[in-house]
Amino acid sequence: MLNQDTLREATRLTQAGQLAEATALLQRMLRGDRAPDAHSRTPGRIALPGSEPPTVDAKANDREETGGAHLTQATPFSSPRLQPLFRRAKDGSWLGMRGAKRTPPSALDIAPEGTKFMEAVYSNPAGSRAYKLFIPSGYRGQPLPLIVMLHGCTQSPDEFAAGTRMNFMAEEQTCFVVYPEQRSDANQSKCWNWFRTADQQRGGGEPSLIAGITRQVMRDYSVDPKRVYVGGLSAGAAAAAIMGAAYNDLYAAVGIHSGLACGAATDMPSAFAAMRQGGGHGRRVISCNAPPVPAIIFHGDRDTTVHPSNAGQVVEQAIGQTSTQIALHRGQIPGGHAYSRTTHTDADARKILEYWNIHGAGHAWSGGSPAGSYTDPRGPDATREMLRFFLDHSLPAK
Repeated sequence: MLNQDTLREATRLTQAGQLAEATALLQRMLRGDRAPDAHSRTPGRIALPGSEPPTVDAKANDREETGGAHLTQATPFSSPRLQPLFRRAKDGSWLGMRGAKRTPPSALDIAPEGTKFMEAVYSNPAGSRAYKLFIPSGYRGQPLPLIVMLHGCTQSPDEFAAGTRMNFMAEEQTCFVVYPEQRSDANQSKCWNWFRTADQQRGGGEPSLIAGITRQVMRDYSVDPKRVYVGGLSAGAAAAAIMGAAYNDLYAAVGIHSGLACGAATDMPSAFAAMRQGGGHGRRVISCNAPPVPAIIFHGDRDTTVHPSNAGQVVEQAIGQTSTQIALHRGQIPGGHAYSRTTHTDADARKILEYWNIHGAGHAWSGGSPAGSYTDPRGPDATREMLRFFLDHSLPAK
């Protein structure tokens, strides 16, 4: 039985970087042993006789998630249930990404020539975040659509822009694109904190910062207020789901690639569980108490970082109580992945949801460029399809 006090203590230790102690504490809990009381602890540590730090194979940590890093028999990571959990806690990939070193993309990989990619900062009582804004060459002061793109763990706006090539697609369609950047002091792996209750609500925490960046761009440039959209990858996709639910009056549609539903977790232990196990029929997603916005969802059925069943939760949350007609289309990218695309159409003949189940794909942006990070060039092209879906939707007239 999972003891909440023990889980909270394990969470605190993990956040403090004391992974060996947290692992041993959870192992003790899983065996049914009594957790040490407060008198057995020294400040910031737990007294665990004989426990040693883990030995991790660095090469295994640089691979795509396929079954586990090589760990010595003497480490407290020996439990099969805990190996993936704390390996991911160590390198940041438990929140959606793996922190391998990468060569920064070139300027020509990030945005087309003749366009602008500018940096700015937004601040409010919740803090401050830098962001990068793409301005297409065709902007002459006319109202344009705006796409908000939320990167995954360990990524930067430059890497996310290069990998998705959203700026190139936005140049074709004459759209703004803004990339908020998570700070490393807000999350060591630069993950959006989608799993914290304080960052799942309108008007506070990270949602208020992302919405504030959106509105600041809308004030500084000519943006069509009915055509503002938000999308993301992994932890960024989970944050995008929150933004769509909490700010359905600001965003006309949401794009969720390899993400989780709003409220799928409320702390670090429940985030581990959601990512490992997915939602399933017995798991309840916390409602964000807002009518859903149209959504396009991508998920690889071989994703070992965010369980593919999370996509089903996202679909369920995006449809809500709406009665829809469902259509299924199967396709194959030449030399690439097969996919199943399910569309949901409401009573007004609006396509309110698309779900792309990409067969054989892992945890990476589908159809992305290797100039960025965490991409799978074998398609389908998530960027093109996401932008097409976005531009088919606008907020209703007030």
